[in-house]
Amino acid sequence: MTENQIISKTIDFVKETLNNAEGGHDWFHTQRVFNNAKLIAKDEAVDLFVVSLGALLHDIADSKFHHGNESVGPKIAGDFLKSLKVKKEVIDHVIMIIEHISFKGGNITQKFKSPELDVIQDADRLDAIGAVGIARCFNYGGFKNRALYDPDIAPNLTMTKDEYKNATAPTLNHFYEKLLLLKDRMNTKTGKRLALQRHAFMEQFLAQFYKEWKGEL
Repeated sequence: MTENQIISKTIDFVKETLNNAEGGHDWFHTQRVFNNAKLIAKDEAVDLFVVSLGALLHDIADSKFHHGNESVGPKIAGDFLKSLKVKKEVIDHVIMIIEHISFKGGNITQKFKSPELDVIQDADRLDAIGAVGIARCFNYGGFKNRALYDPDIAPNLTMTKDEYKNATAPTLNHFYEKLLLLKDRMNTKTGKRLALQRHAFMEQFLAQFYKEWKGEL
C-alpha cells in the first residue's frame, strides 16, 4: 500500500470515527489541522507522511471526551495504523505526537519534541485561535453548559494539569488560560506569522465583548 493510499484510508477512518463528534473536535477540525499542517510543512524539513498521519489522527479520541483518559487516542491510532501495516517507527512517532500535542495548562513542560510535532502542534493551535478558535471555544462551553462570562470568577493562570483538565470556569476565562497564550508558544516561522493576525482578532473580540457586556455600545 502506498503512502497516499494509507493517507486516504486514514481520512476515511477519521471521518467515520468522528461522525457526530462535538463541533469543535469533529472531522472538520481535523481537516483544518491537516490543511494547516501541510501549509506549514512546506517551509520545514519534516517527514510529510508522519505529519499527515499525525495531523489526521491527533484528535481521534480526545481525552476530554473519554473521562480524561489520555491512552484511548494513542491506542486507537496505533491499532489502526498497524492494521494498514505502517512501519513501526512511523507508528511510534505518530503515537508520541498524539500523546504530546495537547496544551495541558500554562505550567506544563512538554517532554517530547520533533519537527513533525512542531508542525502539527502549530496547525492545531492555529485552529484554537482567531475566528474559528472563538467559535470552537464557545461551542465547547455550550456543550459543557458553562456560563459565557462571570466578572466575579477570575482566570486561573497557575493551574496544574489536573486543574486544567477539570476546569468548569466560564468560557471567557479560557481565553486567558489558554488561547491568548498560544501566540508565544508557536514553534515554526509560518505558525508564528499566522498566529499574529488571529491573536489580534481575539483581542478585538474581547474588547468588543466587554463593551457590550457593560452596555457601552
